[in-house]
Amino acid sequence: MATGLKLYNTLTRDKIDFEPIDADNVRMYVCGPTVYDFAHIGNARPVIVFDVLFRLLRHLYGADHVTYARNITDVDDKINARALRDFPDLPLNEAIAKVTQKTADQFHSDVAALGALPPSIEPRATDNIAQMVAIIQQLLDKGHAYVAEGTEGKEVLFATGSMADYGQLSKRKLEDQQAGARVAVEAHKKNPADFVLWKESAADQPGWAGDFVLDGEKIAIHGRPGWHIECSAMSGRYLGEEFDIHGGGLDLIFPHHENEIAQSRCAHGTHVMANVWMHNGFVQVEGRKMSKSDGNFVTIHDLLETDTFGGRKWPGEVLRLAMLMTHYREPIDFSVKRLEEAERLLAKWPAGDGEDASPDPSVMAALADDLNTVAAIHALHALASAANADPSRLARFVASAELLGVAPKKSDISDDLTRAVQALVDMRLEMLKSKNFAEADKLRDDLAAKGIQLKDGKDKETGERVTSWEVKR
Repeated sequence: MATGLKLYNTLTRDKIDFEPIDADNVRMYVCGPTVYDFAHIGNARPVIVFDVLFRLLRHLYGADHVTYARNITDVDDKINARALRDFPDLPLNEAIAKVTQKTADQFHSDVAALGALPPSIEPRATDNIAQMVAIIQQLLDKGHAYVAEGTEGKEVLFATGSMADYGQLSKRKLEDQQAGARVAVEAHKKNPADFVLWKESAADQPGWAGDFVLDGEKIAIHGRPGWHIECSAMSGRYLGEEFDIHGGGLDLIFPHHENEIAQSRCAHGTHVMANVWMHNGFVQVEGRKMSKSDGNFVTIHDLLETDTFGGRKWPGEVLRLAMLMTHYREPIDFSVKRLEEAERLLAKWPAGDGEDASPDPSVMAALADDLNTVAAIHALHALASAANADPSRLARFVASAELLGVAPKKSDISDDLTRAVQALVDMRLEMLKSKNFAEADKLRDDLAAKGIQLKDGKDKETGERVTSWEVKR
C-alpha cells in the first residue's frame, strides 16, 4: 500500500519511504515515562510528536490497523528512592505502589490535557518480568550474556563483544568506548561497555525470582531488571520480534535504544528490531537547558494548573501547538513568547465539525514529509482564513486540524458564561464612551486570548456602537 509517507530513520541517517511489514497491522513502540516524578515539558514532546504520527498512521492505514505501544516503567532505582523519601513508614513495596500509581495517574491526566490519544497498549514493566527473564535466558544460551559478581551482588551482563555490529544506531565503535572506560569501576565486566540485564536485590529492595541456567548450572538471583531489557521484553511481547517504528527522545539513542537493539536482535536472531528509528530533538526552556538547580524545571502540571510559567496557567491545546510549531527533529526553545504566539494563532481558528470531511491535501503532504508540522500549521492557517471567509470550507479545516490534534473545540455556552461575557462587553462599551481606549483594547485582547471574539458595529436605528461576540475555539 503506497501512501507517500517518508520518515527520517536514525538507523540509516536518511529519509526513507515508509513501508510497513504488514499494512493490516502497522506497529509502533515509544518509550514512556519512568513514574517517580511528574512529567516535565521535555517528556511532553515525544508524547505529542508520536501522537501526531499515530493519528497520521490511523488515517493512512485505518484506525483498526495500527497498534501503538507506549510503556510505563514502574521498576527503577529512582522509584525506590522516591518511595523511601515520601513514605518512610510504609513497607517498601507499598510505598513503591503509591508512588507509581500517583505518578502514572498524573501522567495520564497531563497528556490527556495535551490532546494525546491513549496508546493501543500501555504495558507496565512489572507485568512483564517473566518475559524479561526469558529473553535473558535466551541471551545466556546463545553466548551473548554472562554472570558476574558486581559491587552489590550477582549480575547478568550483556556481552557487547559478542555482537559484531554493536553500535549501529549511535555510530559508536566498541573500541572507542573501551579506550575511555573507567577500568577500576568496571573490573567485573568482560568489556567496559557491557551492561546490566539483571541485578541482585538487597533485602530492602524490590525483587523477583530470576532463575537462570548457564552451562547446565542453575543460578538463582533474586533481583530486578536492568532498564534496557524492560523495553525489549514489552515491545517483543506486544508487537513482535520485528516491528515497524520505534520512537523516543534524542537522549535515548545511546545507551538505551542501542542496547535494546543488541538484546532483542541477539536473543531473537533477527537482523533488525524495528525498521525505522525516530527521535525528537531536545527541549530548552527560555534559551537554557532545563535544570532544577537553574530554577527552570517545568512540569506539564505546572503549566496547566499553576502560574509558575509566565504568571498564568496555559491551556493544553496551546502547549501542544507551541510544540508542533518546531519540526520534531529540531531543538525547541520553550518560552512564554512561543506560548503566546500559539495562543494568538488558535484564537483566529474557527471551531466546527469535521466528521464528514477529509484532511486537505496541503496538510497531508506536509505531514507525509517526515511529520513536517511547521508546514502543516502554515497550511492550516490558510485553511482557517478560508473557513472564516466561507463557512462551507469549515469542515475541511477542522478535519485537517484534527490530524494534528489541534482542532478548536466547539464550546457549549452556558448561561453563566453568557452573562459573564456580556458584562465584560458592556464594561468595554462604557470604556469606549469614556474614551478609555487603552483599557478597552486590553479587555478585547484578554477576551480574544480566551477564545471570545468581539465584533463592533452600529445599531441601524440609533447609530450607536454595538458589540456582538462569539466563541472561536
